[in-house]
Amino acid sequence: MNDLNWLAVTPEIVLLGMACVVALLDLFVTSPRRTATYVLTMVSLAAVAGLHLCALDSGTSVYAMQKMVVTDAMGHLLSLCATLAVMGSLVYAQVYAREREMLQGELFTLSMFALLGISIMIIGNNFLSIYLGLELMSLSLYALVALRRDHAQSTEAAMKYFVLGALASGFLLYGMSMMYGATGSLDLSEVYKATLAGTVNKQVLAFGLVFIVAGLAFKLGVVPFHMWVPDVYQGAPTAATLMVAGAPKLAAFAITVRLLVEGLINTATDWQQMLMILAVLSMALGNLAAIAQTNLKRMLAYSGIAQLGFMLLGFVPSVVAGNTVSAGNGYGSSLFYVLTYVLTTLGTFGLIMILSRPGFESEQVSDLAGLNKRSPVLAGAMAVFMFSLAGIPPTVGFYAKLAVLQALITTNSALLLQISIVAVLLSLVAAFYYLRIVKVMYFDEPTDNSPVAEAGGARLLLSVNALAVLVLGILPGGLMALCARAITQSLAG
Repeated sequence: MNDLNWLAVTPEIVLLGMACVVALLDLFVTSPRRTATYVLTMVSLAAVAGLHLCALDSGTSVYAMQKMVVTDAMGHLLSLCATLAVMGSLVYAQVYAREREMLQGELFTLSMFALLGISIMIIGNNFLSIYLGLELMSLSLYALVALRRDHAQSTEAAMKYFVLGALASGFLLYGMSMMYGATGSLDLSEVYKATLAGTVNKQVLAFGLVFIVAGLAFKLGVVPFHMWVPDVYQGAPTAATLMVAGAPKLAAFAITVRLLVEGLINTATDWQQMLMILAVLSMALGNLAAIAQTNLKRMLAYSGIAQLGFMLLGFVPSVVAGNTVSAGNGYGSSLFYVLTYVLTTLGTFGLIMILSRPGFESEQVSDLAGLNKRSPVLAGAMAVFMFSLAGIPPTVGFYAKLAVLQALITTNSALLLQISIVAVLLSLVAAFYYLRIVKVMYFDEPTDNSPVAEAGGARLLLSVNALAVLVLGILPGGLMALCARAITQSLAG
């Protein structure tokens, strides 16, 4: 196995090269529609997605670049879904961005560089490569949030995101430096061997673990590191909000697996307790705070905090007496959960962008009043997304929640059974504010009778998005098996 295996990182090299090409080409594009830039970006991303799709069935883990990165089934699946999420975000954002003078080359190049950072985080096998990917993604997202330079609310959101993001990066970097001090290596496989041998300084290791979990919690946006989420979601232009709310969650999941499961599984009893507390607090605060929100984007922000708290529950089942089945089920169900959450999130923010028009941001819950009378198709799609987030069958959100709960219950642990009951009760609380959206769309009188703008590509994608949420809910077996296989192969490698 060649340590400098360039073929292993072909998709990332293509993405980097095409991001530079798009940046240069846009200098010569004069059309305000940016058609050439848009088409080249989408073709480039489609090529990257194709490369990941072709490599998905390889079934082997390949270490490359002096073991700085590892390409495996989980990495290809997450990178593929992240690429598709960015493509979907750009389709939804095209008309919205043009009407707000945001449709510049920067929107496309920053999106591609954010995706490159996400991809590097996903395949990182070393503290340094993970951190470099994190910074590349974060800096691109800060700039995307601030893309409307003349908009005070967007600038404020970008400042909050930047300051709090810098703190989180500091936490993660400090934790990594302590891990290096305790184990003597930046390589995750060497960290695993050092913790297995038990020759490490336990106190330094424990402090490093706390800082790493804190940094990961920020990137996931869970309590008590959630302060930035509602303000950034509300203040950023909706196109940038979708970029923050979608694909980066896949990268956060990936580095949680890489750092905690692949590198620090021998300290699982410590980090599982922390994740358990983070999960329960996130579900409680996220769902209760969402009830009081009248701003739709802010409500979805608190909803996202609760959803990712639920996803973290999948990391709680542990390896018992050498039996990895319950832990593998948990990680697989969490992977399925985060993929389906991102799919649903794309649709909800995409619909907000379709309903927005120049001088009007469709951000209030009341703005959806009577949507069924204005556009039955859009109202139906939004209802499907709300049912999925609430976990109501036959949508995919129901099966995602069920898979995580099954992973907890099958451990036969009394504590995890109690946490499952708490999770179900808090999901019932969440159903209130999701179903309120459906009630507003179908039973309230419309306050705005203006026709919904014809955003052809975005409308078509929204229909496909809603259909995918339904079909995956009725036939979840294929994706669930793919997630389980990806996790099993990655951990075996």
